[in-house]
Amino acid sequence: MMEFIPHSRPTLGEEEAEAAFKVVLSGQISQGPQVAEFERELAAYVGVGYGVAVSSGTAALALALRALGVGEGDEVAVPSYACAALVHAVRFVGASPLLVDVDPDTGNLDPEDLGRRLVGRTKAIVLVHMFGFPARVEEVGRFGVPILEDCAMALGARYRGGQVGSFGRASAFSFYATKMLATGEGGMVLTDDPDLAEAVRDFREYDMKEDTQPRFNFKMTDIQAALGRVQLGKLDAFVERRKRVASIYDVAFRDLEAELPPKVEDAEPSYYRYVLRVSSDAGEVIKALKTKGIDAARPVFRPIHRYLGLPPEDFAGTEDMYRRAVSIPIYPSLGDGEVERVIEGVRAVLGDGGS
Repeated sequence: MMEFIPHSRPTLGEEEAEAAFKVVLSGQISQGPQVAEFERELAAYVGVGYGVAVSSGTAALALALRALGVGEGDEVAVPSYACAALVHAVRFVGASPLLVDVDPDTGNLDPEDLGRRLVGRTKAIVLVHMFGFPARVEEVGRFGVPILEDCAMALGARYRGGQVGSFGRASAFSFYATKMLATGEGGMVLTDDPDLAEAVRDFREYDMKEDTQPRFNFKMTDIQAALGRVQLGKLDAFVERRKRVASIYDVAFRDLEAELPPKVEDAEPSYYRYVLRVSSDAGEVIKALKTKGIDAARPVFRPIHRYLGLPPEDFAGTEDMYRRAVSIPIYPSLGDGEVERVIEGVRAVLGDGGS
């Protein structure tokens, strides 16, 4: 029977198991020295001064927004074509989301649409680097609103010589099981601002404080951090493998009636996702690929404007991405034979013009 190729899976091995085992044997399994080292090492990798590890990427977004002073009555600009975690984080701090359309070529926030929608109450912009493709940081920055980079899909990507995550006032990362770097669950806030970093550290735990302002337990464990440190040591190799698979796909699919991932000037994407934009409905293509033993997916489960009941015609770029975008397997543990099977399956489904 043909083995099913999952859409995503972590790349883990004996080094990760040994690191976690050593932490368990040490008896120090909660937040401790492994967390501190992971914070230091990731901050150094991205090229910023401070890192604060937390329990998830959503927690990283929420605590970074709170540290930026976002609160009741404020608005936070977010792309509509993104995970619902953005809305949860914005609402967690008492603010409201200001939805912005995306560029249908990249799925990243459209700076022109942002300019049309910005109002005086916009306190921050969450700039998502979709699929590991760097967003247009400078064009978004010209509005003078603090940028929180959402790097959940983009660790290891570079833009104009710098690491993604080093351009905004702060950046938020996720280390969920299938992200660029996996700790099972977990996240981190990076920044060059020592006061912002200290605020996030304060908000992530409630014990032994001088006041009772709302805080929760958003800490990372040393077990997770030990996994993260091993994974960070492999990150460059992970990114290179993703790039290699992407280059194979580019050649294999260039004659299909589907749009391939774009080439972005001055950018080195990390290829968290390889997204084809098909000429028919994405859902039908995904179903057809499953019959070939290949798990594909819509890269965004549901656009945020659909959750909020806003008019689809106000988010044409997002609607185009949602209707046509198909994400196919691309991850470091995807073997060469599996890559060939993905290519065969995609060509069988799309070779007739994408129907």
